[in-house]
Amino acid sequence: MSDVILSAESVTLEYQSRTGFLKQFTHKAIDDVSFQIGRGEVFGILGRNGSGKSSLLKLLAGTLTPDSGQVVCEPSVTRSLLALGLGFNNNLSGRDNALISCMLNGYTQKEAIPLVQQIGEFSELGQFFDQPVKTYSSGMRSRLGFASAVLAKVDILLIDETLSVGDNAFKQKAENALLKKISGDQTVIFVSHSIQQINKLCSRCLWLEKGKTITVGPTKEVMAKYLDTEQEQVKI
Repeated sequence: MSDVILSAESVTLEYQSRTGFLKQFTHKAIDDVSFQIGRGEVFGILGRNGSGKSSLLKLLAGTLTPDSGQVVCEPSVTRSLLALGLGFNNNLSGRDNALISCMLNGYTQKEAIPLVQQIGEFSELGQFFDQPVKTYSSGMRSRLGFASAVLAKVDILLIDETLSVGDNAFKQKAENALLKKISGDQTVIFVSHSIQQINKLCSRCLWLEKGKTITVGPTKEVMAKYLDTEQEQVKI
């Protein structure tokens, strides 16, 4: 791969929890995972619930640090993690949260103001855009989160199951906006357990199971192996 924008090199992440007096349980959420992502690529991460998809995405976004291995990404590359409401300040309004989100993605306040207006219109929050986020329903938070991330210009957009939110009309609107973004040169890392979304959006994908890489490659090839395994488990 000639123009690599981000790579994971033997990345491992562990969580520890107390199970009793002087006893701890260690869970390896990500176990020695490696792959590369090219500039402009739409890369999917596929797996069942609990396979480590969201943990891996947070490592790639830089919001978590691996216990071993490394995520390699140039400091000048901007990354935006779209996990629907992640990092919102509940006491601030939707408008203020959108402004902060834009500025964290490298916009000046002057540059961010017109973008914030677009975020308000896209999210369809109406008067609630100027109300505290703590008054929002989960669907309203989702719409604000999606609009804040997808309308900003970043080098890498990392998406965690975002197309599963909102009513049907907003789902279609969100998918259309994402497809428009992808049709350009946007690099996207997309986490989902939906094989339909992975098939539709991603050129390559990684199949993750219990924190380990099962296979990584062209989506059609990975998906064929994944579906074969699913069918075998149904037979059992």
